Amino acid sequence: MAMAAGVSTRAIAGELPRVVSKDGRHALMVDGAPYLILGAQAHNSSNYPKALPKVWAAVADAQANTLEIPIAWEQVEPVEGRFDFSFVDTLVKEAREKDVRLVLLWFGTWKNTAPAYLPEWVKFDNRRFPRMVDKDGKDSYSHSPHATATLAADKRAFVELMKHLKAIDGDRQTVIMVQVQNEVGTYGLVRDHSPAAQKAFSGPVPAAVLAKQKSPVKGKASGTWKEVYGDYADQYFHTWAVANYIEQIARAGRAVYDLPMFVNNALRDPVEPLAPWKGNFASGGPTYDVLGIYEAAAPHIDVAGPDIYLHESDKVAKTLEQFLTKDNPLFVPEIGNSEDFARVAFAVFGKGGIGFAPFGLDYFDFSNYPLGAKATDKTMTAPFGQVYGAFRPMMREWAKWGFEGRTHGVFEHDDRKPQEIALNGWKATVSFRQRQFGDSMAKNDPIEGTEKPNGGLAIAQVADNEFIVVAQNARIKFDPSGRNDGKPSMYARVEEGQYDGKGKWVMERVWNGDQTDYGLNFGAKPFVLKIKLGTYQ
Repeated sequence: MAMAAGVSTRAIAGELPRVVSKDGRHALMVDGAPYLILGAQAHNSSNYPKALPKVWAAVADAQANTLEIPIAWEQVEPVEGRFDFSFVDTLVKEAREKDVRLVLLWFGTWKNTAPAYLPEWVKFDNRRFPRMVDKDGKDSYSHSPHATATLAADKRAFVELMKHLKAIDGDRQTVIMVQVQNEVGTYGLVRDHSPAAQKAFSGPVPAAVLAKQKSPVKGKASGTWKEVYGDYADQYFHTWAVANYIEQIARAGRAVYDLPMFVNNALRDPVEPLAPWKGNFASGGPTYDVLGIYEAAAPHIDVAGPDIYLHESDKVAKTLEQFLTKDNPLFVPEIGNSEDFARVAFAVFGKGGIGFAPFGLDYFDFSNYPLGAKATDKTMTAPFGQVYGAFRPMMREWAKWGFEGRTHGVFEHDDRKPQEIALNGWKATVSFRQRQFGDSMAKNDPIEGTEKPNGGLAIAQVADNEFIVVAQNARIKFDPSGRNDGKPSMYARVEEGQYDGKGKWVMERVWNGDQTDYGLNFGAKPFVLKIKLGTYQ
């Protein structure tokens, strides 16, 4: 989905943010250089000036560099044709004061598939702004993507928002990305059966879709949706309709102010065998199986990102794999805010992801447990703050290494087993629940604080034999491989330290002896090691 382009690592203030891709790798460019979103997403109802103090306090404690926050259509156009962007003004002003970047989430026609954030003059006028209907003509709760009046009104409001952003922020780029709609699609109804929808469903599949979205079943190479996609036709058609709707809004907004734009989605089960829609996920959303349709129908959308609230490690790992493609950058715009999700950031950043943002990371006294944390205080932000605190001073360097394909990452799975990372000339083995001294696993003497999986590690190979590693509750060991296979090896130097925020490495101390005899061990608080290996004959 991202545009191919060359990359400069020189920061240029005032240059518009953009998503770039090269050789299947991706970067978010901010101020002309790769940028890593260490994000925090506010609660849905925290998008008002008096709610912001609790948001900013949590953002600071989480050591986030970017706030994701909703801008609701009902909020900016409560009366048709009259726009109020006073909250946007306050938000941008305070973000600059806090030195925090912004990602705005446009809650328009759809928010979690529903019309909750539509202005009342749209929400309750079903004749002018019709909902989807089923085969019997019964209304759905969700508005139709084939309704031209709804699209025109949503697009107009979005364009006004983008005009306003350009006017107040075009020279500063406090806002670096915009999400268009939120968790689109429909529960309970696979597609619209209105006359306009029926006419389009009976027509040919667009050539662009045919080129990007292969059929899971044997069908015709071209023809109607049913002829090409068989039992998947209803879901795929609805996906195209929603994506086309989003494209028209995104294209109009970017014509005014060309910021990167993305969509997010509620997941279908990532490990369940692929099957036609049977009511168990939102039809029409950018689920992993229809990314090709979104690429074809919505070229002005840069990224489709997964919203991850699955606690099972195999499902989380599979989701990351499904959403990182040569055309789609890995960006997790929403993930649960309970402690077990913090370790997933190591894998996202290690896989070259452009960003990561726990949902509900503000001190509003509302908890979405069991999807997220029970608490809404500093115990909620602390696990993410520790991870972000290790990455933040080197976030520009890390984003650059990720774009160059130098990074890898893992998080501890539910089975607690070691994991291997293939490197250039080396193999790394990452293990968990081992004490710092000795090789035995802590079975009869469990390590405090590791009752549940919470380990993670990310590594950047910055030269042939040199690495930057950041981790928590993990051990890493290196063995020669590839060009070094069979050669004896040892550490040349292991330094603990950090980057200073300006690209300079600052050493705290050199590790040796006890600290390196049993691999390199990371405790509960993440930190950074700079490692140089060597071989000898």
